[in-house]
Amino acid sequence: VQLQASGGGLVQAGGSLRLSCAASGRTFSLYSVGWFRQAPGREREFVASKTMHGRRTVYSDSVKGRFAISRDDDKNTVYLDMNSLTPDDTAVYYCVADERYSPKDWVYWGQGTQVTVSS
Repeated sequence: VQLQASGGGLVQAGGSLRLSCAASGRTFSLYSVGWFRQAPGREREFVASKTMHGRRTVYSDSVKGRFAISRDDDKNTVYLDMNSLTPDDTAVYYCVADERYSPKDWVYWGQGTQVTVSS
C-alpha cells in the first residue's frame, strides 16, 4: 500500500489542524493505520493508531484528549484531528499502515507532512 500524507502547515498555539493520509489499494479496511511524528533532534514518536475496522484505538499520553484518529475506509483515508496544539507538537508527521493487528514495527510509511506550532 502507498500512503500520501497532507494537511500540515503553520498554526498558532491553541489552534487546530487536520491531517489526512490517502492510501492506495482496495483492501485498505484490512490494514491497521496510525501516525508517528519526529521533531528536530528527537527520536521518532508514536502518536496514535487504529486497528482494522476500528476495533481498537491507542493514543500516546502526550496527545490523549487533544488528538483524534479516524478512518474512512470507503475513501481509503486516515485522519488525525489535532486540537489545543502547543509548540511541542511541532514535528514532521508520518502516517503508517500494516496488515497486522497491532504492530510494533510498521511496514508502510508515508512521506511525512510538516506541522509547525508557533507560540
